[in-house]
Parts: sequence; structure tokens; C-alpha cells
Amino acid sequence: MTVFSPAGCKAKPDNCRLWTEPQMPGLSMNGDFMIGGIFTIHYYTKSGENTFTTIPPQPQCSGSMDFRQLRFARALEFAIREINNETVLLPGITLGYQIHDSCSDVQMAIKCAVQFANGVDPVFNESCSKSVSATVPAVVGDSSSTPSISMARMLGLFGIPQVSHSSSCACLGDKSQFPAFFRTIPSDQHQAAALARMVKLFGWTWIGTVRSESDYGNDGMASFLKAAHEEGICVEYSEAYYRTQPHSKLESVANVIRRSTARVIVAFASIGDMRFLLEELAKPPSPRLQWIGTSSWITQSEFLRYNMCAGAIGFGIPKSVIPGFRDFLLDLSPAQALKSPILKEFWESSFSCSLKGRAAGARECDGSEDIRTLQNPYTDTSQLRFSNLVYKATYAIAHAIHGIVCNDTQCDKTSEFAPWQILDQLKRVNFTTKNGYQVNFDSNGDPVAVYELINWQFMKDGTLDLVPVGYYDSSKPKGQEFRISSAINWVGGQTEVPVSLCSESCPPGTRKAVQKGRPVCCYDCIPCAEGEISNKTDSLDCVHCPPEFWPNAKQDSCLPKLVEFLSWNDTLAIILMVFSITGAFMAVCVTVVFYKHRASPIVRANNSELSFLLLFSLTLCFLCSLTFIGRPSEWSCMLRHTAFGITFVLCISCVLGKTIVVLMAFRATLPGSNVMKWFGPPQQRLSVLAFTLIQAVICVIWLKVYPPLPFKNVKHYKDKIILECNLGSGIGFWVVLGYIGLLAVLCFILAFLARMLPDNFNEAKFITFSMLIFCAVWITFIPAYVSSPGKFTVAVEIFAILASSFGLIICIFAPKCFIIIFKPTKNTKKHLMGKVQSKAL
Repeated sequence: MTVFSPAGCKAKPDNCRLWTEPQMPGLSMNGDFMIGGIFTIHYYTKSGENTFTTIPPQPQCSGSMDFRQLRFARALEFAIREINNETVLLPGITLGYQIHDSCSDVQMAIKCAVQFANGVDPVFNESCSKSVSATVPAVVGDSSSTPSISMARMLGLFGIPQVSHSSSCACLGDKSQFPAFFRTIPSDQHQAAALARMVKLFGWTWIGTVRSESDYGNDGMASFLKAAHEEGICVEYSEAYYRTQPHSKLESVANVIRRSTARVIVAFASIGDMRFLLEELAKPPSPRLQWIGTSSWITQSEFLRYNMCAGAIGFGIPKSVIPGFRDFLLDLSPAQALKSPILKEFWESSFSCSLKGRAAGARECDGSEDIRTLQNPYTDTSQLRFSNLVYKATYAIAHAIHGIVCNDTQCDKTSEFAPWQILDQLKRVNFTTKNGYQVNFDSNGDPVAVYELINWQFMKDGTLDLVPVGYYDSSKPKGQEFRISSAINWVGGQTEVPVSLCSESCPPGTRKAVQKGRPVCCYDCIPCAEGEISNKTDSLDCVHCPPEFWPNAKQDSCLPKLVEFLSWNDTLAIILMVFSITGAFMAVCVTVVFYKHRASPIVRANNSELSFLLLFSLTLCFLCSLTFIGRPSEWSCMLRHTAFGITFVLCISCVLGKTIVVLMAFRATLPGSNVMKWFGPPQQRLSVLAFTLIQAVICVIWLKVYPPLPFKNVKHYKDKIILECNLGSGIGFWVVLGYIGLLAVLCFILAFLARMLPDNFNEAKFITFSMLIFCAVWITFIPAYVSSPGKFTVAVEIFAILASSFGLIICIFAPKCFIIIFKPTKNTKKHLMGKVQSKAL
């Protein structure tokens, strides 16, 4: 484009003529104060051929007229006429308007902004260097965010406030860039957050998105994706399209939507872009999707013809009623339409006739046309949404003017003021319109965000209609902004909420494992590891059960572990208990037999005092095994090991004493030997007491320093708790056991040495066998004790006690009892001494 300097304009005035001619407004009316209006009445522009030798070609609006946008423009006109006819707001002052068509084109919007500011189109002439006054104090519009951004930057330089009814891009709330921008439509920041919450509420974690390739679509979708990410929602695809792009781009977007696995699609798109997209998707095969819409298109009644969108849901501007507005719209005659290019185009398009001469392919309007018979968006005032926002914006500007030129009694139409004064007044406006709507702006120039939740539902006659099913109000307390008040119909008119998941929910007992290279919503369900649970659906991690708990079969809850110990009612315990009592009973019976025959030679010859003491200790050995049965307690843990240690030392001490007596007795039979006087009964008692006292001292030290106590062993079994006695000091236990072993080995050696002594009844031989059994049992006990699990550890210890005790009582006392009871003839001194005498001869 050639840029003309002031000198160039003087040299070639024809080149500047078209730039200095103001663009004719589509609708206009003079007044004391003029209000600008700009709307997207057309969606396309065209330019003449650029020869690069003259001025650049000027863009012109083209394409079909958007009757809905025309209704918005006339809402501005209606509001100004209503204000002029009342005597309260601006008495004695007449407002005028200039309404232009931006065609949703940035270049056209900038031209209009400069004209609003200077009264002329942009021109590089001598006037550019001069300070000029604005011809309008404020502007209503534009409809689209992208043109509004350009206009806001331009008008902001002059401090001229712009109040938009439809530009919802959150970026326009940045006062550092757009200090003079206000709007009566909520920021998309609120809508994006509300949409993300709604998607999460219905359990959709796998969605697709499509947006307009514009500031509105890109910024709005960015806000939504951020909110969706915070809600844990994944996006399979995010496509963008703008209506001026090649058709191949539109086909590509439609094919992505058809091939996707997501059943829910969020569309942050303008009306024009959605129209093209829906037309493309209506071609077979039409995907059955749950559409989530924004306020820009969810309330567009012309889209209701797409049955594939049945069940669509989204947030829309609340519908309203403007008294008298419908009558104003219908009060249009051909003569009035001829006064405005826009109204003339509307009339001719609506009735397919020409108001001024016969146009090619069109009949001439003959006056029979009746606007009241029309059924189009212009005449449809059943759900006034954006029209009411235009109405509110116009009244906001009028209240701002009132705050400058009016006092308590009257208004001065000759007042002069700067645009920034209107800007300052707009920040303070707070009023209620005639139709009952509150109007005010926050620090970002935004109103309170209030939306209706709109659902496309089938009516009884089979047609689709817009049905309010809830609301969103940002002024409500946190957590109460979003409410659903009515039943919702979903995709295809179904009553069940559709499912849109990349992966099915993971049930309790499993955890989610993200699939490599895919979004976090695509995952596999992995069973929890052993000892872990998850008690929620879609758990990210499994948690370990506490040490005393174990997962149930489904691994969705922790149950107390089974506590295992050798209980009294356990079969194994009963068997061992029977053997223990039997052994004790045998010891008592032998004691009775020995006591009854205490004067017999066989009892007297085997040291009856030590025999009775040995039988007593064996009885205690059998009975001490009972302390190992039952639930371990503090006293039972200390008793079982100390009782076992002391009684066994007492038992072995008696056996050792008997062995020594045998050896001494043999030596005493030799001529001149008086050895027995060194190991008589007092010495025998003292030796038994000394050996036992040593063990008692060891046990006392053990109990004092680090005693055995009850202990819950949770490591041996994963799903059970072994209730056992912790040895406390392992050294103490093994010292006790080692001391018993030392005495047993000593006894075995002595008995082994005395086994061949000449005697018909050699007790040393039986002691040798008993000690051999004793040592074998306890040597075998050590590895069995260490390796036995759970209650079997206790059972092994009891078995060792019983086996060694039975070995002693059977080997030492069974032969004697047999002779006493069954062979009394051998129970004589002569018989006992017979072998010794024969050897002497």
C-alpha cells in the first residue's frame, strides 16, 4: 500500500479524495451527543483491484446479511430513542448515533475507530499533526473480539470508552493494554472455568476441542484447557478453523473429529465458523457427539436444524424481555428502509424484491410486503440475549453522560467534556435498567458473570428447542456458582449421561499406570502389589497396609491380620499337653512306686534321695512345658524360659550326682579306699544346689537386664502376626541353654566311663543312654528351633523338653520299676551284688 505524505496529497489531491471522504454509516441519527455503534452485520469483505499506481483499494462488506446482528444494531437505536423520549435520565438532551458494519474485519474496524475519533477516515494530511476532538464520546461494539481488540487499542489512545456487548475474550480485561474497554458480556475466563467444571461434573475425562482461529477462540480455548488440566481432563485433539481458510482445512478438521475416540467435543467458536463446521459434519457419516458450546453459538436458533447436535449443552447469556422492542423492530416501512443502505438490503433480502428499480433477477417491491409475516432472526424476540446486552451498554453510556452534564435538577447540552471523563463515569455506573437488569463494571471493566445452562432438547413435535436447565452465577459463594435445576437430555436425546473416557475407570484394588506416550487419561489398570490396597476408583497409587493389617482378597481394604500362637484349643497344643501331663503322671507314679519300695535294695542302691529329687525335677520339667502354651503374656514369657532352665539344671544336676555316686561307689569297693566320705549325702545335696543356683543366677541376670517379653512378629508371615515371646537377650537364652548342655555333656562323659563297671544292674549304663537321648534331642533342637515358623517354634521347644524328659525317666527309672513290679525276685542285695562277687572270686 502506498503511503501518501502531506506533500503528496497537495500534489495529487485526487489520490487523497477517497481517504478523506468519511465512510457513510449504516444507521445514523443526529443529536446533541453522538454515540458510536459497530456491529458485525456481514462476515466478509471484498476489495477492488490494486494497480499499485493509485490509492489502495478500499474494503467493502459483502456476503449475506446477519439479521441477528442487525437486530443488535437496532437495539442500540431503540435504546437511544427510548432515552430521548424520557424526562429523567437526560432531560433536554438528545442523543444521536452512528452505526457502522465492521464485517468482522480488522481493517474495517480500525477505519471505523479512526472515524469515530476524528470524524473522518484515516488520512495522512496536515490535520494529522493537529489535536482533534472526538465526534463521539463513546462506542458500543464490536460483536467479535478480534476487531474489538484493534478498535480498543486505537480508541484507547484518545481515551474514548468502548462498551462491547459480545466481545468476551479474556484478554480484553487487561487494563494495561485496553484501559478504555468495557463490556456487558462476561469474560470468557468465567465461561472457560464453568465449562471445565461441568465437564468434570459429568465424568468426561477424554474430550476433543475445536475453536475459531481468532483471538476469541484461541484465548478462550487456552483458558479452558488450563482449567481442564487442573480438573484432570485430557484432550485427544484440539483443532482450529477460520471461515476464510480453504475448504480443505475444514475437511481436515471434520475428519479429525470423525476419527476421534472422544465422545464429547467442546467448541469455542464464533457463529460464522460453527456454521461452516456443522454444515461439513452434517455430511455422512455424521458423528454422534456430545457437543459442549459457548455463549457465542449455543443459543443460536438457526443451528437447531442440525439434529446431530441434539443434546448439546453449554452456557448462554440469559434470555430477557425488552418491552416495546418488538414493536419497534416491526415498525419499518419501505420508505424508512430506503433511508439506510443496511435497512434497504435487509428489506430486499427478506422479501426477494428490489426497492429501487428492477434489479437483475429480482422483482420490484410492490408494497404488499408485510414485515410482520417474516419469520427470521430479526423478528425473533422470544429469547433476547445479546440484544439486551446492547441495550444495557447504551444505557451505561447514557448514565455516564448524565454524570457529567447533569446536576440534581437539569442537564446542560452545551457542556464540553473530554472522553476520559466518560471513561471515569463508566467505572462508577451502577443502576437497574427498565427491564430489571443490574448494570455495573468491576476493575477490569467486566460485569458479574451470569450464564444460563442451555440444553438442546427434543420437543413433543420432534423439533429441537433451547431449554434452560441450570445457571452459573459468579457472585454466589465459592462452590455454589454452578447449579443444575432441570433434567438434561444428552446426545441423541438420551437420558443417560454419555461416557467419554480414554480408559475405563480402574476399580478399587488397582492403580492407574499411564500408557507410554499418551495423555494421563489413557492408562492401564495394574493390580496392587502384595500387601497394598487402593480403596478408591482411579487411584494413582496403592498404599501399604499398616504392619498389623493385610489386604482382603479384592485388595480394596485392610483387615487385621490373623494372630497366631499355640493356643489351648489348638490340636497340636492338645497333643503336647496330653504328653506333658502323661509324663508328669508317670513321674508321680514312679515316685509312688519308689516311695512304697524305698526300703528295697534296688531303691536304696541307687541313691534314693537323689532319685526322689530327680523325679521331682522331672515332674517340673513335664509341667513347665505347659507354660509355653497359650497367649504369650509378660509373666508367661519370663516364666517359661526361666522355669525351663532351672528345672532342667536341677534334673541334670541330680543325674550328674547319681553318676558321680556310681563312680565313687565302685572306687569305694577297692581295698583301702575311703572316697565315699568325700561325696556323701551332704556333698551330693550341696553339688545339686550349687549347680542349680548358678542357673538361677544366670536367669535373674537375664530377667533383670533384658527379659523375654511378648512380641508381635509381622515379618515372618505376610498375612499373619506371630504372637511370640521375644527372647530379649539372645545371649541370655543361649547361656541358659549352653549351661544345661554343658552339664549334660559332663554327665554323659562320666556315665560313659562308668558304663562297664561290674554290677548286675549298672545304673551308669542307663544314664549313658538317657544322656545320649538328651544330647541328641537338644542338638537337633537348635536347627529345628531356628527354622520353624510361627507357633511351630514353640511346639519344637515343647517337644524337645518332653522328649528329653521322657528319655530320662524311661532310661533311668523304667528298668528299676520293671524289676520292682514284675521281677521282685531280683530286687535283692544278693542278686545286685552277685556280679561283683563273681568278679572278685
